[in-house]
Amino acid sequence: MVLEATMVVMDNSEYMRNGDFTPSRFDSQSDAVNLIFTAKTNSNPENAVGLMTMAARAPEVLVTLTSDFGKILAASVRAKVEGQAHLTTAIQIAALALKHRQNKSQRQRIIVFVGSPIAEDEKELVKLAKKMKKNNVAVDFINFGQDAENVDKLDKFIRNVKSGENSHLVTIPAGPHLLSDIIVTSPILTDEDGVPQVSAATAARYGGSSGNPEDVYEFGVDPNLDPELALALRISLEEERARQAQRERDAVVPATIPEETTTAPAGSSAVESALAGDSGVAPPADDGAAPAPKEDKMDTDD
Repeated sequence: MVLEATMVVMDNSEYMRNGDFTPSRFDSQSDAVNLIFTAKTNSNPENAVGLMTMAARAPEVLVTLTSDFGKILAASVRAKVEGQAHLTTAIQIAALALKHRQNKSQRQRIIVFVGSPIAEDEKELVKLAKKMKKNNVAVDFINFGQDAENVDKLDKFIRNVKSGENSHLVTIPAGPHLLSDIIVTSPILTDEDGVPQVSAATAARYGGSSGNPEDVYEFGVDPNLDPELALALRISLEEERARQAQRERDAVVPATIPEETTTAPAGSSAVESALAGDSGVAPPADDGAAPAPKEDKMDTDD
Protein backbone atom coordinates (compact mmCIF):
# COMPACT_ATOMS: atom_id res chain seq x y z
CA MET A 1 0.00 0.00 0.00
CA VAL A 2 1.54 3.30 -1.12
CA LEU A 3 1.98 6.11 1.41
CA GLU A 4 1.64 9.61 -0.02
CA ALA A 5 1.91 13.18 1.15
CA THR A 6 0.02 15.39 -1.31
CA MET A 7 -0.11 19.15 -1.63
CA VAL A 8 -3.08 20.41 -3.66
CA VAL A 9 -2.58 23.80 -5.31
CA MET A 10 -5.78 25.69 -6.13
CA ASP A 11 -5.99 28.33 -8.84
CA ASN A 12 -7.80 31.27 -7.23
CA SER A 13 -7.06 33.85 -9.93
CA GLU A 14 -9.71 36.11 -11.44
CA TYR A 15 -10.23 33.58 -14.23
CA MET A 16 -11.97 31.33 -11.69
CA ARG A 17 -15.06 33.55 -11.85
CA ASN A 18 -15.91 32.22 -15.34
CA GLY A 19 -19.01 30.08 -15.62
CA ASP A 20 -17.90 27.71 -18.38
CA PHE A 21 -17.82 25.00 -15.70
CA THR A 22 -20.90 24.41 -13.55
CA PRO A 23 -21.57 26.51 -11.49
CA SER A 24 -18.20 28.28 -11.89
CA ARG A 25 -14.57 27.33 -12.33
CA PHE A 26 -13.78 27.99 -8.69
CA ASP A 27 -16.76 26.07 -7.24
CA SER A 28 -16.14 23.12 -9.54
CA GLN A 29 -12.49 23.17 -8.48
CA SER A 30 -13.46 23.17 -4.78
CA ASP A 31 -15.62 20.10 -5.31
CA ALA A 32 -12.69 18.37 -7.01
CA VAL A 33 -10.40 19.22 -4.06
CA ASN A 34 -12.83 17.43 -1.73
CA LEU A 35 -12.79 14.41 -4.05
CA ILE A 36 -8.98 14.27 -4.11
CA PHE A 37 -8.74 14.50 -0.32
CA THR A 38 -11.35 11.74 0.16
CA ALA A 39 -9.67 9.44 -2.36
CA LYS A 40 -6.17 9.92 -0.94
CA THR A 41 -7.10 9.46 2.71
CA ASN A 42 -9.45 6.53 2.06
CA SER A 43 -6.79 4.63 0.10
CA ASN A 44 -4.45 4.74 3.09
CA PRO A 45 -5.23 6.14 6.57
CA GLU A 46 -1.61 7.29 6.89
CA ASN A 47 -1.83 9.53 3.82
CA ALA A 48 -1.88 13.29 4.36
CA VAL A 49 -3.12 16.14 2.17
CA GLY A 50 -2.38 19.87 2.31
CA LEU A 51 -4.00 22.80 0.50
CA MET A 52 -2.69 26.09 -0.84
CA THR A 53 -3.56 28.82 -3.32
CA MET A 54 -1.33 30.28 -6.03
CA ALA A 55 -2.88 33.66 -6.92
CA ALA A 56 -3.39 37.05 -5.24
CA ARG A 57 -0.21 38.80 -4.05
CA ALA A 58 1.64 35.54 -3.46
CA PRO A 59 0.87 31.82 -3.06
CA GLU A 60 -0.42 30.94 0.41
CA VAL A 61 -0.49 27.66 2.33
CA LEU A 62 -4.00 27.33 3.74
CA VAL A 63 -3.59 23.94 5.44
CA THR A 64 -0.43 21.97 6.07
CA LEU A 65 -0.43 18.20 5.60
CA THR A 66 -3.38 16.72 7.48
CA SER A 67 -5.88 13.88 7.46
CA ASP A 68 -8.67 16.07 8.89
CA PHE A 69 -11.28 16.70 6.20
CA GLY A 70 -12.83 19.54 8.20
CA LYS A 71 -9.66 21.62 7.88
CA ILE A 72 -9.56 21.17 4.11
CA LEU A 73 -13.25 22.02 3.75
CA ALA A 74 -12.95 25.16 5.86
CA ALA A 75 -9.84 26.29 3.99
CA SER A 76 -11.41 25.84 0.55
CA VAL A 77 -14.36 27.97 1.67
CA ARG A 78 -12.02 30.62 3.07
CA ALA A 79 -10.06 30.97 -0.19
CA LYS A 80 -10.78 34.15 -2.16
CA VAL A 81 -10.70 34.75 -5.89
CA GLU A 82 -8.27 37.57 -6.69
CA GLY A 83 -5.19 38.52 -8.68
CA GLN A 84 -3.09 36.48 -11.09
CA ALA A 85 -1.63 33.01 -10.72
CA HIS A 86 2.03 32.38 -9.87
CA LEU A 87 2.55 28.80 -11.00
CA THR A 88 6.28 28.23 -10.49
CA THR A 89 6.34 29.96 -7.10
CA ALA A 90 3.39 27.89 -5.92
CA ILE A 91 5.06 24.61 -6.95
CA GLN A 92 8.26 25.56 -5.13
CA ILE A 93 6.35 26.41 -1.93
CA ALA A 94 4.38 23.16 -2.18
CA ALA A 95 7.63 21.21 -2.54
CA LEU A 96 8.99 22.96 0.55
CA ALA A 97 5.88 21.98 2.54
CA LEU A 98 6.33 18.36 1.44
CA LYS A 99 9.98 18.41 2.45
CA HIS A 100 8.98 19.12 6.06
CA ARG A 101 6.47 16.23 6.26
CA GLN A 102 6.63 14.25 9.51
CA ASN A 103 6.48 10.80 7.90
CA LYS A 104 9.50 10.60 5.61
CA SER A 105 8.30 7.28 4.16
CA GLN A 106 5.46 9.10 2.39
CA ARG A 107 6.00 9.70 -1.31
CA GLN A 108 5.80 13.35 -2.32
CA ARG A 109 3.15 14.54 -4.77
CA ILE A 110 1.86 17.93 -5.93
CA ILE A 111 -1.52 18.24 -7.69
CA VAL A 112 -1.94 21.60 -9.41
CA PHE A 113 -5.18 23.05 -10.80
CA VAL A 114 -4.42 25.33 -13.74
CA GLY A 115 -7.39 27.38 -14.94
CA SER A 116 -5.69 30.57 -16.09
CA PRO A 117 -3.02 31.43 -18.67
CA ILE A 118 0.53 30.44 -17.68
CA ALA A 119 2.78 33.50 -17.63
CA GLU A 120 6.06 31.58 -17.23
CA ASP A 121 8.02 30.61 -20.33
CA GLU A 122 8.87 27.03 -21.28
CA LYS A 123 12.53 27.23 -20.23
CA GLU A 124 11.59 28.25 -16.71
CA LEU A 125 9.04 25.44 -16.47
CA VAL A 126 11.46 22.80 -17.78
CA LYS A 127 14.12 23.91 -15.27
CA LEU A 128 11.63 23.61 -12.41
CA ALA A 129 10.44 20.22 -13.65
CA LYS A 130 13.98 18.81 -13.58
CA LYS A 131 14.43 20.15 -10.06
CA MET A 132 11.23 18.40 -8.91
CA LYS A 133 12.37 15.15 -10.51
CA LYS A 134 15.73 15.38 -8.73
CA ASN A 135 13.93 15.78 -5.40
CA ASN A 136 11.59 12.82 -6.11
CA VAL A 137 8.48 14.99 -6.24
CA ALA A 138 5.70 13.81 -8.57
CA VAL A 139 3.56 16.55 -10.15
CA ASP A 140 0.07 16.21 -11.60
CA PHE A 141 -1.69 18.95 -13.56
CA ILE A 142 -5.45 19.40 -13.98
CA ASN A 143 -5.66 21.69 -17.00
CA PHE A 144 -9.08 23.31 -17.49
CA GLY A 145 -10.62 26.58 -18.62
CA GLN A 146 -7.61 27.81 -20.61
CA ASP A 147 -6.72 24.26 -21.62
CA ALA A 148 -5.89 24.90 -25.29
CA GLU A 149 -3.24 27.58 -24.66
CA ASN A 150 -1.64 25.84 -21.67
CA VAL A 151 -1.45 22.26 -22.88
CA ASP A 152 1.92 22.58 -24.67
CA LYS A 153 3.73 24.13 -21.69
CA LEU A 154 2.27 21.66 -19.23
CA ASP A 155 3.05 18.72 -21.49
CA LYS A 156 6.75 19.71 -21.61
CA PHE A 157 6.77 20.06 -17.83
CA ILE A 158 5.32 16.54 -17.40
CA ARG A 159 7.82 15.02 -19.82
CA ASN A 160 10.73 16.45 -17.79
CA VAL A 161 9.36 15.71 -14.32
CA LYS A 162 8.06 12.21 -14.98
CA SER A 163 9.86 9.26 -13.48
CA GLY A 164 8.13 6.19 -14.84
CA GLU A 165 4.40 6.90 -14.69
CA ASN A 166 4.34 8.94 -11.49
CA SER A 167 3.19 12.26 -13.04
CA HIS A 168 0.15 13.00 -15.19
CA LEU A 169 -1.53 15.74 -17.19
CA VAL A 170 -5.33 15.68 -17.36
CA THR A 171 -6.87 18.22 -19.75
CA ILE A 172 -10.60 18.86 -19.28
CA PRO A 173 -12.46 20.95 -21.88
CA ALA A 174 -15.20 23.33 -20.83
CA GLY A 175 -18.74 22.02 -20.52
CA PRO A 176 -21.68 21.52 -18.15
CA HIS A 177 -19.82 18.73 -16.32
CA LEU A 178 -17.98 19.06 -13.00
CA LEU A 179 -14.23 18.62 -12.79
CA SER A 180 -14.72 15.86 -10.23
CA ASP A 181 -16.77 13.82 -12.73
CA ILE A 182 -13.70 13.55 -14.96
CA ILE A 183 -11.01 13.36 -12.28
CA VAL A 184 -12.70 10.43 -10.52
CA THR A 185 -11.66 8.08 -13.34
CA SER A 186 -8.38 9.80 -14.26
CA PRO A 187 -4.83 8.47 -13.67
CA ILE A 188 -4.34 11.17 -11.03
CA LEU A 189 -6.35 9.07 -8.57
CA THR A 190 -4.42 5.89 -9.38
CA ASP A 191 -1.29 5.10 -7.40
CA GLU A 192 2.05 4.19 -8.97
CA ASP A 193 1.19 0.48 -8.73
CA GLY A 194 -1.88 1.01 -10.92
CA VAL A 195 -4.37 0.56 -8.06
CA PRO A 196 -7.35 2.99 -8.09
CA GLN A 197 -7.50 5.18 -5.00
CA VAL A 198 -11.23 5.87 -5.34
CA SER A 199 -13.56 3.67 -3.30
CA ALA A 200 -16.83 2.35 -4.72
CA ALA A 201 -18.89 4.69 -2.54
CA THR A 202 -16.88 7.74 -3.64
CA ALA A 203 -17.05 6.72 -7.30
CA ALA A 204 -20.82 6.23 -7.05
CA ARG A 205 -21.21 9.69 -5.53
CA TYR A 206 -19.39 11.34 -8.43
CA GLY A 207 -20.98 9.15 -11.10
CA GLY A 208 -17.80 7.25 -11.89
CA SER A 209 -16.22 3.89 -11.22
CA SER A 210 -13.23 2.93 -9.12
CA GLY A 211 -11.82 0.96 -12.05
CA ASN A 212 -11.97 -2.31 -10.10
CA PRO A 213 -14.89 -4.54 -11.24
CA GLU A 214 -15.13 -6.01 -7.74
CA ASP A 215 -15.77 -2.55 -6.31
CA VAL A 216 -18.82 -1.81 -8.51
CA TYR A 217 -21.86 -2.67 -6.43
CA GLU A 218 -25.57 -2.45 -7.13
CA PHE A 219 -27.01 0.90 -5.94
CA GLY A 220 -23.43 2.02 -5.11
CA VAL A 221 -23.59 0.23 -1.73
CA ASP A 222 -21.07 -2.35 -0.58
CA PRO A 223 -23.14 -5.24 0.89
CA ASN A 224 -20.15 -6.25 3.02
CA LEU A 225 -20.12 -2.86 4.76
CA ASP A 226 -23.88 -2.27 5.05
CA PRO A 227 -25.79 -5.52 4.35
CA GLU A 228 -29.08 -4.23 5.80
CA LEU A 229 -29.16 -1.19 3.51
CA ALA A 230 -28.21 -3.27 0.47
CA LEU A 231 -30.97 -5.79 1.26
CA ALA A 232 -33.57 -3.05 1.80
CA LEU A 233 -32.67 -1.40 -1.51
CA ARG A 234 -32.85 -4.74 -3.34
CA ILE A 235 -36.28 -5.56 -1.85
CA SER A 236 -37.55 -2.10 -2.73
CA LEU A 237 -36.39 -2.55 -6.31
CA GLU A 238 -38.09 -5.95 -6.60
CA GLU A 239 -41.35 -4.54 -5.21
CA GLU A 240 -41.24 -1.66 -7.68
CA ARG A 241 -40.67 -4.08 -10.55
CA ALA A 242 -43.63 -6.18 -9.38
CA ARG A 243 -45.87 -3.09 -9.26
CA GLN A 244 -44.81 -2.08 -12.76
CA ALA A 245 -45.54 -5.59 -14.07
CA GLN A 246 -49.00 -5.51 -12.43
CA ARG A 247 -49.75 -2.12 -13.99
CA GLU A 248 -48.76 -3.47 -17.40
CA ARG A 249 -51.10 -6.47 -16.98
CA ASP A 250 -53.95 -4.21 -15.89
CA ALA A 251 -53.40 -1.98 -18.90
CA VAL A 252 -53.98 -4.82 -21.40
CA VAL A 253 -57.11 -3.92 -23.43
CA PRO A 254 -59.64 -6.79 -23.89
CA ALA A 255 -61.06 -7.72 -27.28
CA THR A 256 -63.19 -4.88 -28.67
CA ILE A 257 -67.02 -5.27 -28.68
CA PRO A 258 -68.94 -4.37 -31.89
CA GLU A 259 -70.49 -0.95 -31.62
CA GLU A 260 -73.88 -1.96 -33.15
CA THR A 261 -75.88 -4.90 -31.75
CA THR A 262 -79.00 -6.36 -33.34
CA THR A 263 -80.53 -7.76 -30.15
CA ALA A 264 -80.33 -6.91 -26.50
CA PRO A 265 -80.93 -9.31 -23.64
CA ALA A 266 -84.37 -9.27 -22.11
CA GLY A 267 -84.63 -7.24 -18.96
CA SER A 268 -81.63 -5.11 -19.82
CA SER A 269 -81.64 -1.50 -18.79
CA ALA A 270 -81.40 -0.37 -22.43
CA VAL A 271 -84.67 -2.22 -23.34
CA GLU A 272 -86.45 -0.99 -20.23
CA SER A 273 -85.43 2.60 -21.00
CA ALA A 274 -86.64 2.23 -24.59
CA LEU A 275 -90.00 0.80 -23.47
CA ALA A 276 -90.44 3.50 -20.90
CA GLY A 277 -89.67 6.18 -23.43
CA ASP A 278 -92.08 4.79 -26.10
CA SER A 279 -95.15 3.93 -24.01
CA GLY A 280 -94.73 6.18 -21.05
CA VAL A 281 -95.31 3.18 -18.76
CA ALA A 282 -92.60 2.12 -16.39
CA PRO A 283 -91.50 -1.50 -16.72
CA PRO A 284 -92.79 -3.93 -14.12
CA ALA A 285 -90.70 -3.94 -11.01
CA ASP A 286 -88.98 -7.07 -9.79
CA ASP A 287 -90.73 -9.20 -7.17
CA GLY A 288 -90.29 -7.85 -3.69
CA ALA A 289 -89.44 -4.36 -4.90
CA ALA A 290 -91.50 -1.38 -3.68
CA PRO A 291 -93.91 0.03 -6.31
CA ALA A 292 -93.02 3.32 -7.87
CA PRO A 293 -94.77 6.26 -6.17
CA LYS A 294 -97.64 7.87 -8.09
CA GLU A 295 -97.19 11.40 -9.22
CA ASP A 296 -99.70 13.93 -7.93
CA LYS A 297 -101.75 15.71 -10.56
CA MET A 298 -100.95 19.34 -10.78
CA ASP A 299 -103.76 21.93 -10.87
CA THR A 300 -103.54 23.87 -14.08
CA ASP A 301 -105.96 26.57 -12.88
CA ASP A 302 -104.50 29.78 -11.55
